[in-house]
Amino acid sequence: MDIARRAFALAFAALLAGIIGIGEPIAAQTPARNEILWDKYGVPHIYGRDAAAVFYGYGYAQAHSHADEILRLYGESRGRGAEYWGEAYEATSVWLLKNDVPARSKSWYDAQQPAFKANLDAFAKGMNDYAAAHPTAIDAAVKVVLPVTGVDVVAHAHRLMNFVYVASPNLGGEGDAPAPPDGYVGEDGSNTWAISGKKTASGKTMLLQNPHLSWTQNYFTYYEAHLVAPGFEVYGATQIGLPIIRFAFNQQMGISNTVNGMLGATTYKLTTRDGGYVFDGKVRPFTVKTASYKLRRADGTTVDKPLEIKSTVHGPVFERRDGTVTALRVAGLDRPAMLHQYFDMVTAKNYAAFTAAMKRLQVPTFNISYADRDGNVEYIFNGIAPRRKSGDLEFWRGLVPGDTSDYLWTDVHPYEDLPRVTNPPAGFVQNTNDPPWFPSWPTPIKASDYPSYMAPQGPESMRAQNALKMIVENEKITFDKFVELKLSTRSLLADRTLPDLLAAAKADANPDMQAAVKLLSEWDHIYSKDNRAGLLFEEWARLFAGNGFTGVANYAVPFDAARATSTPTGIKDPAAAVEMLRKAIAETKQKYGALDRVFGEVSRFKLGDVDVPGDGHVGGLGPFRVHTWGPLDAAGKRYPQHGETWVGMIEFTTPVKAYGLMTYGNSRQPGTKHRSDQIAHSSRHEFRELWLQRKQIEANTIETTTLKP
Repeated sequence: MDIARRAFALAFAALLAGIIGIGEPIAAQTPARNEILWDKYGVPHIYGRDAAAVFYGYGYAQAHSHADEILRLYGESRGRGAEYWGEAYEATSVWLLKNDVPARSKSWYDAQQPAFKANLDAFAKGMNDYAAAHPTAIDAAVKVVLPVTGVDVVAHAHRLMNFVYVASPNLGGEGDAPAPPDGYVGEDGSNTWAISGKKTASGKTMLLQNPHLSWTQNYFTYYEAHLVAPGFEVYGATQIGLPIIRFAFNQQMGISNTVNGMLGATTYKLTTRDGGYVFDGKVRPFTVKTASYKLRRADGTTVDKPLEIKSTVHGPVFERRDGTVTALRVAGLDRPAMLHQYFDMVTAKNYAAFTAAMKRLQVPTFNISYADRDGNVEYIFNGIAPRRKSGDLEFWRGLVPGDTSDYLWTDVHPYEDLPRVTNPPAGFVQNTNDPPWFPSWPTPIKASDYPSYMAPQGPESMRAQNALKMIVENEKITFDKFVELKLSTRSLLADRTLPDLLAAAKADANPDMQAAVKLLSEWDHIYSKDNRAGLLFEEWARLFAGNGFTGVANYAVPFDAARATSTPTGIKDPAAAVEMLRKAIAETKQKYGALDRVFGEVSRFKLGDVDVPGDGHVGGLGPFRVHTWGPLDAAGKRYPQHGETWVGMIEFTTPVKAYGLMTYGNSRQPGTKHRSDQIAHSSRHEFRELWLQRKQIEANTIETTTLKP
């Protein structure tokens, strides 16, 4: 082709791309109308002629899909749950009032920048207008919360981030005493990968968003949506009631989050004396504030209940059921712009803009993984981390002496102090809720370069090792391979222990033992829905490694940071392991009626009328596809308590390629068609294409809502 023809062809291609929108971010186009296109899975595609119109539509859509739960959450965050719904909400009301959440939320709302405050107000108005237009669609018990305001939006976010994730109340054995957040390698968790073009077949960056949280706690429920306005486009998922999308992507970039257990709260043990508390050798008086709240009684009447709120130089005072008096100090209570920072993060036009947003350090916790079209990948151990003078993580996780200023932190680490890895040589970053020391492999970061209180330095979980191994061992990853790896249910714990166990057990002539040896020998170590050995191995592994499958005392070779993808391994005492297997055989037969029950017959995905075989297991066993199975019911079946919720898999081609699933559906309102319409997909390992292009969306639209913000 000569130069003139080549120039003409290029010009024509550019013109054609402009006409049909190929490669052009939707955000560059001005939507013709303010509207919601609802696709056949109940996902709202919200178009607005300005940002406030989109926020309005997003509030409207969330009310359509989750009004009952959101209004209850907003009522709780006001500190008025006990007033609205009675004694079951009293402990939550007291917790939030003692921590000053309702009052602080008002001051945080007032501190918002005017344009973003207008967006919060628009989000709340969208909810109110939906409720006004659909009065019979909302449970009468939660209508008392209406109308909601921008303050309610801030209060819910504040409660969720600072007083669930960072300093969650322990409403069990220790009353309203604060408890630390879930650990790094618990039975629930989340996964994320960001893989640069160095390791992909297409040369394009890929991103995995894969949170696993409770299927029942409503403040953890995810909602999928697509927001389009002049200047921005965001697709993804977030917890209901939030006006921003936390697991987000667009044509240019995307982010994911995993819980990191950032130790942003400290519980101090007080020494009380003479009606006060001891601090630096002197008795100080408590600061005392009197308040009250209303409690709704069973007959519908309310009674005023007085509340004395004591505080110290540390923070508010709590008394545990064992009589221990404590004070709670939470970092980040002077940082009101978490929602605004998230919005700017997920609408960043490039890596520099994303980093500028991150440096504000308003988001109090979470690992953040980033990927973009330009080939950048990054992992950040993000959070508001108190700067402490001494002590390791275990010291600060416990009851810290509150009688001395030696342990009273008053400052936090700047963004530059946080563990962070950008574009590592291996070409990828990952996190599975583990500490930040192995975000890639070989790891480019050293725990010794950071304070010992920043994060644990113990063994890497089996799930994390599986994540690292799968990416390291695969080069030129296609998108199909990316999806296949995400679905891995392989048990690394089985890989590491079964050879030694079977070698020791095969000499035992007991018929049950020989049957177990045969069963486990024929197993491929994969927690598929049709495997027959997984239940037996689960019972043995619980004895070998504890209830969370994270114990390391029984391995022959301990964890070695230099061999972080292959240790711990082996069995220290094979004879003891065989006795564990003997107990596991008896327990398996007693629980399940046979040694070789099909895993998916027992472990079920059930929502509404859909009841299908399940697979996957807790991360301690090694699967990357996580489900935490609840106790057996009367029929001998069990169901997920935590696990796969939102899944987003994105490749930054032009336009982006994206597939995903909202495992438990995108709505929980009574009568919805979208509660159980995706759970069978999960059982079949099928994902939906995520529709971003207008023509795709229109082809799959089942209802249109015209918005009048």
